Amino acid sequence: MDDETDPETGREARTALDDQVTPVPRPDRASRPALPAPIGGTVGHASRAEAAEHARVVADLTDRHSLTLESVLAVLRSPRVGDAAARAEAVEVASAALVDLRTSSDRQREVLLEPVTGAFSRLRADLRPLVRFGDLDVQFVEPPATGRALPGDVAHAARAIVRNAVLTLVDEGSASRVRIQWDCDGRNLLMQLRDDGAGTHDVQDDAMRPIAERVGVLDGRMQVDSTPGWGSVLDITIPLDPAPGSVSSPDEADLTPREAEVLRLVATGVGNREIADGLGISVNTAKYHVANLLRKLGARTRAELAAHVHAG
Repeated sequence: MDDETDPETGREARTALDDQVTPVPRPDRASRPALPAPIGGTVGHASRAEAAEHARVVADLTDRHSLTLESVLAVLRSPRVGDAAARAEAVEVASAALVDLRTSSDRQREVLLEPVTGAFSRLRADLRPLVRFGDLDVQFVEPPATGRALPGDVAHAARAIVRNAVLTLVDEGSASRVRIQWDCDGRNLLMQLRDDGAGTHDVQDDAMRPIAERVGVLDGRMQVDSTPGWGSVLDITIPLDPAPGSVSSPDEADLTPREAEVLRLVATGVGNREIADGLGISVNTAKYHVANLLRKLGARTRAELAAHVHAG
């Protein structure tokens, strides 16, 4: 389109189309995108940490979707429910799962602390359809109400671990009963799953290895004791606090205790408002601590801070 001339200034006036055109920068050195700053000493460490986090998220989503499908199938297969009631129940299960998917993505990570009884109740809600209509009898042993509250990321991961274990037992098909028990000793979340299956499980077998790997990511421990013909017992211990030195950088940056707390919360994915509420400080103070962490650890984004923590 030809340029028009402004009758008052005599200058060529740009058209609206011209204003929408964005100049394309020349591919010289100044315009090349900067490479991410190394985290944890090397870019490779950050890449591995991000890949591990991505794999964990995918595995957690797979567990949730598998649980929903198993619950729907349990309803439809149950001889105790008529066709119309089964369809209605299946629709309810699927609808509830869809609502949860749409409204609560990473909701668990936004909660800084969860009472241990509340976290256990959410686990029961996750498994309720499978317990109600499935062939596996799941028994729950409530944790003491006085137990220490769980960090949101620990509660989230613990539920995922138990869901994965229960789905493994469902897929295997040899167990008719499993008992789930949680407790808290003040420093660790203690979980036990006991089944009456074939009693052939080992921590290194194909069924248990993925669960053990999840526990290991949290610096936890998992022990499997099996008695042939009598069943297996899974004892899982997950620390509630980060391991000493897990927030120190390769160059031993001098973090204050408050900065270490903020860094741990940043790694869970929460925002400045949640950090401020959880630590009893102002939002501006939370922003100040995050800015100091970025400077001390040589990171440019909160994601890089999180990758630094996961890289150890």
